[in-house]
Amino acid sequence: MVVLNSYCEANTTLSETWTQQGFSPCFYFTLIPAVLLSVAFLLGALQCACFRKYGTAMEPKFVPASRLYRLQIVLSVVLCLQFLVYILWEALGTGIIYGYMIVYVCLSAVGWVCATALLCLERTWVLVQDRTKGHGVILLLFWSLAFVAENLALVSWSSPLWWWSLENTPQKVQFSLWVVRYVCTALLFVLGLRAPGLPRRPYMLLINEDERDVENGQPLLGQNEQSQSTWKNFGKKVRLLVPYMWPAGNFLLQCLVLLCLCLLAAERVINVFVPIYYKKIVNALTDGTSWRPLALIVCMYVFLKFLQGGAAGSSGFVNNLRSFIWIRVQQYTNREVQVRLFAHLHSLSLRWHLGRKTGEVLRSVDRGTSSINSLLSYIVFSIFPTIADIVIAIIYFSSAFNAWFGLIVFVCMVLYLGLTIVITEWRTKYRREMNTRDNEAKSKAVDSLLNFETVKYYNAESYEVNRFGEAITKYQVAEWKTNASLALLNQTQNLIIGLGLLTGSLLCAYFVTENKFQVGDYVLFATYIVQLYTPLNWFGTYYRAIQGSFIDMENMFELFHEDQEVKDDLNAGTLHFKAGRIEFENVHFSYLNDREILKDISFVVMPGQTMALVGPSGSGKSTIIRLLFRFYDVQDGCIAIDGQDISKVTQASLRSHIGVVPQDTVLFNDNICNNIRYGRVTAMDEEVEEAARAADIHERIMTFPLGYDTQVGERGLKLSGGEKQRVAIARTILKAPEIILLDEATSALDTQTERNIQASLTKVCANRTTIVVAHR
Repeated sequence: MVVLNSYCEANTTLSETWTQQGFSPCFYFTLIPAVLLSVAFLLGALQCACFRKYGTAMEPKFVPASRLYRLQIVLSVVLCLQFLVYILWEALGTGIIYGYMIVYVCLSAVGWVCATALLCLERTWVLVQDRTKGHGVILLLFWSLAFVAENLALVSWSSPLWWWSLENTPQKVQFSLWVVRYVCTALLFVLGLRAPGLPRRPYMLLINEDERDVENGQPLLGQNEQSQSTWKNFGKKVRLLVPYMWPAGNFLLQCLVLLCLCLLAAERVINVFVPIYYKKIVNALTDGTSWRPLALIVCMYVFLKFLQGGAAGSSGFVNNLRSFIWIRVQQYTNREVQVRLFAHLHSLSLRWHLGRKTGEVLRSVDRGTSSINSLLSYIVFSIFPTIADIVIAIIYFSSAFNAWFGLIVFVCMVLYLGLTIVITEWRTKYRREMNTRDNEAKSKAVDSLLNFETVKYYNAESYEVNRFGEAITKYQVAEWKTNASLALLNQTQNLIIGLGLLTGSLLCAYFVTENKFQVGDYVLFATYIVQLYTPLNWFGTYYRAIQGSFIDMENMFELFHEDQEVKDDLNAGTLHFKAGRIEFENVHFSYLNDREILKDISFVVMPGQTMALVGPSGSGKSTIIRLLFRFYDVQDGCIAIDGQDISKVTQASLRSHIGVVPQDTVLFNDNICNNIRYGRVTAMDEEVEEAARAADIHERIMTFPLGYDTQVGERGLKLSGGEKQRVAIARTILKAPEIILLDEATSALDTQTERNIQASLTKVCANRTTIVVAHR
């Protein structure tokens, strides 16, 4: 039988807010649904009216399909159903229902139904003048208040009127329903920040771009949306970092990582006991404790302070030891990232390297690799410990003092962390713009210096300096916005910390004057809260550093995700060279889809035969050389060596049998000897000199003061065109390949030298399959 009693429990009224060390259930379960319903129904109705009057229905093609959006709907429905389960249990299980229970269930269910309807409305409608992305303020406010309300229940942890003790079945059921509400509201709050069911860019911007039919070219390093959250694809970024966080295959480094984590846990424990022993010292001095126990307490306090750290923010023994141990792990991470990225860049296709901007790539690599170490350090040793300290502080103050102190710490932490995240996300676009301007400035500087001769030829020094100056000015404008928004964030954080410290100190001082607390309790609170605020004050810096590291790594991640255009098949074998028969069969190839360079090309070069490709510039002669070397794959047809399709063998085995003398020779900024030895890095000096003689450059090298140790300069600019080309020929001769490709190999030589080299090439190419590209 169901009994409907009064509105509140016996001996309580709606006006009683705090009773028996917790919120009054009657007050709590009346206020919370009333606030939520007001936000969802009243403000939601206002938003619906604005949508109907000033909004427009979104075109389906711009609405993304999202499983996370469906999860939002499911979570909202689960919350509505759990209210029904709650009232049925109270009716059928206990048989006692109070008025506030009915009000709680009805108002909450209506509020969540309104919120769900508003969620569906935002997926299909948008305000015409809206230039933002994500959910509206009303939905975000509703989800935030719902999540905060479930956290406020923790303040009543010590109250017997609540269900935390789990002494009987009704309490266990109520606790289970609270866990469901807590998890669902937390997920809705997090998903609400991401807004998975809405366009990732402002809808009106998408419409305008669609109407203009703008053709967006893909830059080398993808330009990120200025409003895009730094935490987008956070899971993918973390998965990419995991191999560097845990040194797989290195047992010693793994032990060092575990030791660092143990020291980190020890620091959390020490942080709790330092203010406790400070309290004991003050109480002992006040109460007139004898010298021996007082000295023991003081020594213990000093020892803990030694482990924790001294004044002025200096690191303690534990922190210094952890930092020292972490050095090896940090070096491993830095080395692995740089080596892997360097190897990946070398694996990319010629098409990508021809389109890259060297300065931009190098700048992105430098910032990206250096940011990984700081990212790992901040997340593992700063963010997680700070959050752990906050949770420990809330639990400790709620149990050792009373719930009001836990509530003060909780509210301050929520406001501090929430505003830090919101403001930092807002200023992300300024940091990203600053990076873009920085890339542009450095790219212009590198490009100008690489083309130093061209600048001199056309008296363009002033023009280049002005371009660089304009780029620096744009960078400084973006830098000012970044620093100004940082100052705003710091002032906001300082205000919240000050208000929290003032409120807690006044309350603690009041309890001391009422003889409910000892003087040592006030010292404990002041010490602990200042100790807590010190890392919390750095939390904004940590969060900004992590966000900045993600921004700095975005371009590096894009480099990692650049696909290899030419890849070895999974079952690719080794090229088995027999005689050197080259066959092109119905080959079609184009660099761009609308312009075909090679159309149904077929020819055969017999073993040991020399074939010349003669024709005007742009006719595809050099393209044939690149296809044979497999810089590109053909769109149609087949290229075979000794009857083996070169696309079915490994690139390394293919290229080991081919030597190329390119049309445009670029040398390393090293000496002549090492540039020639690059053809076979294991060659002896005598073999290098023999190759130089065959290329008719040995006598010329010996006229230099340093001989073979002569530095060739950046890209070989200290040598003439003919000298560079002869070095390239010597390099190929040293490689001793079975197939030789000569791409205008003598175009930069005088007549006599050309004849000498042709005679040398005749000897080198004897009994070797050779393809020569020439204009004449």
